[in-house]
Amino acid sequence: MNKFKSILITGGAGFIGSHVARRMVTNCPDTQIINLDALTYASNLALLNDCKGQSNYNFVQEDINNFDRLKLLFKQYDFDAVIHLAAESHVDNSIKNPFAFARTNIQGTLNLLEAARQHWGNNAKKQRFYHISTDEVFGSLGSDDYFTESTAYDPRSPYSASKAASDHLVRAYFHTYGLPVVLSNCSNNYGPGQHPEKLIPLMIKNIIAQKSLPVYGKGENIRDWLYVEDHAKAIDLILHQGSLGETYAIGGNNEQKNIELVHFLIDLVDEKLNRPKGDSLSLIEFVTDRLGHDYRYAIDTAKIESKLGWKSSTTFEEGIKKTIEFYI
Repeated sequence: MNKFKSILITGGAGFIGSHVARRMVTNCPDTQIINLDALTYASNLALLNDCKGQSNYNFVQEDINNFDRLKLLFKQYDFDAVIHLAAESHVDNSIKNPFAFARTNIQGTLNLLEAARQHWGNNAKKQRFYHISTDEVFGSLGSDDYFTESTAYDPRSPYSASKAASDHLVRAYFHTYGLPVVLSNCSNNYGPGQHPEKLIPLMIKNIIAQKSLPVYGKGENIRDWLYVEDHAKAIDLILHQGSLGETYAIGGNNEQKNIELVHFLIDLVDEKLNRPKGDSLSLIEFVTDRLGHDYRYAIDTAKIESKLGWKSSTTFEEGIKKTIEFYI
């Protein structure tokens, strides 16, 4: 198992990043954890209140596109590991403003890679640059197949294209400069603290407030849902035990049609608020489908299960109930 003295987490005030930062601060008391976040609209420092005052935790407000500052931070803290989570991630926003996604997801990743290379030198071995990506880079599945680590890339949105480009840059730095990288591609995350622009928190908050529940198309699109704490455990494992240059696919093995998911949320939230069963069904509103909307995502987790012993352990009902509690 690799041990690190100073870990940089980018995007650590975001949804997934906050769970990862909290886990690292708790589980790695002898490791300095530096949380770097630009504090965009999707960030929430309140998610990290329990990290404040911890001797091994520091927060730095900065944008990964400030290359000069990144170099200074590498020198100041002598990072020997990077967990790169900072990214623009909402597909709808990428359709409206693709430039922001190229700037953060592609150029920002390049800045981090180059700052790490300049600090560590070529052919570094003891350090780790861990890049977290998405299953959306693989495109859209039919009814039966699954994404694996060897699935060909076929991104369909500006968001997934920008993440695909960043994945390629990370692998290029491994092959060209010997930068010690590991990568992972995950399925849709959910859980406490997610920004309400995303499907599950949006539906929960709107059911609570009795507002419209917008569902794209007929709600037939299928996603594999991964509880964020299970993802954080996988990230911890991959950072400390993953093999250099390898990619690991992380999924929840829990496929749901969007419309079935919305019905499930309605049942649970209405029950929690002592409303009649199905009371909020009338709030569902089918809206014009998203441009380039991928039909189905699903991940084969055989590699991470066999190589690192990880498996999603939170049932969907358990994870959703914890998520509903948070938003209530």
